[in-house]
This record gives sequence, C-alpha cells and structure tokens, in this order.
Amino acid sequence: MKITVLDGNALNPGDLSWSPLEKFGQVAVFPRTEASLVAERIGDSDAILLNKINITEEILDKCPKLKYIGVQATGYNVIDLEACKRHNITVTNVPSYSTAGVAQLVFAFISEFACHTQLHSDSVMSGEWTNCPDFCYWKVPLIELEGKTLGIFGYGSIGSRVARIAEAYGMKVIVCTRTPKPEIKNPVDISTLFNESDFISLHAPLTEKTRNVVNKTTLSLMKKTAFLINTARGPLVNEKDVREFLDNGRIAGYAADVVSKEPMKKDNPLLGAKNCIITPHIAWAATETRQRLLNIVIENLKCFIMGKPQNVVS
Repeated sequence: MKITVLDGNALNPGDLSWSPLEKFGQVAVFPRTEASLVAERIGDSDAILLNKINITEEILDKCPKLKYIGVQATGYNVIDLEACKRHNITVTNVPSYSTAGVAQLVFAFISEFACHTQLHSDSVMSGEWTNCPDFCYWKVPLIELEGKTLGIFGYGSIGSRVARIAEAYGMKVIVCTRTPKPEIKNPVDISTLFNESDFISLHAPLTEKTRNVVNKTTLSLMKKTAFLINTARGPLVNEKDVREFLDNGRIAGYAADVVSKEPMKKDNPLLGAKNCIITPHIAWAATETRQRLLNIVIENLKCFIMGKPQNVVS
C-alpha cells in the first residue's frame, strides 16, 4: 500500500512520529502541499491523509488508485463527499479528540477576561508594584466567576465539557442547542442565550443555519458587560459586526481561536480591535492532543485495511 500525507506539518511538525504508518506500506510525508500539486503528489497512492487540503472530483479523476482518505481532523468540509462516493473512496475523520484542549482554552479566555493576568504581570514587570504605596492594586475591574451566567451555543462533547467546568466554578449554565438532551438543566432559545449570558461560548458546527449566527441582531441582545468566545468555527461570527460592537463598547470583549479565513488575512476586521484576544488556532495543538489525534488517524487506517472501517463519513 502507498500512503501519502499531504499536509503533515500542522499535526506533526517534528515532535511526533509517523513511523507507525510504515507497517501498512510505503509512506511519503509532505509538510504542506499547494493546490496545484495535490493530484501530482497523490499520484498512484492507495491512501492519503490530510487536514486542510481540498479534494475535488477533478483531483479524484486523476488518481484512479485512491481508495481511502483519512482526514486528520473532525471537520471534513474540504472533501467532496459525493465525488468520493462515485469513486468508491472511503473517507474517515477523527471526532472528539480535542475536547479537553478546546475546553481548556475556553477557560483560559474566560480567566483572562476575569483576572487580566497578563495586564497585571506586565504592570509589575514595568515597576509599578515596586512604586506602589499599597500592598496591592488593580488596573481594571476584576470579575468573580461564581454566580455569573455562561451561555453555551451548541452542546456536543466540547459544549458539555465546558458546562461541567463552568459548574465547578459555580457558574450558572444555560444552553441553546438544536438537539435537546436530558442532562441540559437550563435549555433556552438563542435570544435568551444572548440576552442573559455574562459569557457566551460557541460550540456549534458550521452549517448554513449557523453561519454568521453572531451578527448585529444577536450582538445587540448582549449585555455591555458580556464577553463572547469562539473556539468553534470562524464563520459562525460576522467579524465586521463584532469589531463595530467592540470599538463602540457595546460588548465587553471577544476571544477567538478561529477566524473566517485561516491563516488570518491582513484585512481581517478584528486586527487591532479593542478588548479582543485572538490565538492562531491552537486549541488542538497541545502535544497530548495531537498525539491522541495521530493515534486515531493510524487506527482509522488500520481498521480500513482490515475491512472494518471506523469513523466513516463517506
């Protein structure tokens, strides 16, 4: 079997090992692949692994030996699934591998908005504490999370993990989801979610119904003291509208690990926005998280070879 990894650098920039794949056949790993080179690099491969490479019918027509596509992520919108069905190609993904990492980043954002640790550390390092007449000071109002309301939009594995952490902080959790579940204590509609929450955390998949769900209409429902967090998908949010509400002080802050186009473009309206924290899609990047992902990628391929494919999306 010939196995080709088309964009391996994100998952494994060198601190993990591809060697377990070698027991299945010949392995070629490319750190990145430009769109113009995708078909050429697939060539006569039997199986390919990828993260953000678009696979179209045109590419599949040029690669008749291809029988398996392993997506090294949960989302698989880069793959033309209908074309894969026509070409009898099995496509798998990796669900739920990053739950712990994403939930952890959500609370890193929440904690930063509540405690402003970097602001105060920078102040101390610049000498302000050594010149202070009092034993303590604070640069901005601080927030205690106990008793605050966290609104969760979308309640899959990550949303439910975030809810459990919030409850440990003593927060009230309200949830807006398309799929009612018995464990949800406080289900609400979207208007109530945006109106009542002190923090809102987005955890819904990107669909035509959820695209731009955060816009002027929903933002206008938020308290001026409320914060919005997006670790799901960039296009859930109308970034121009968020910038306007931040600059005008109509919401207290926005934090995101994802943006509408990645890598971030120079004209992204969030660059330079007030009270805005942006990280470069790192929620999944902990070594432990990526190793878990790689393990499942390898297991997916193994199961396909054994004739018992798992995590099949097409």
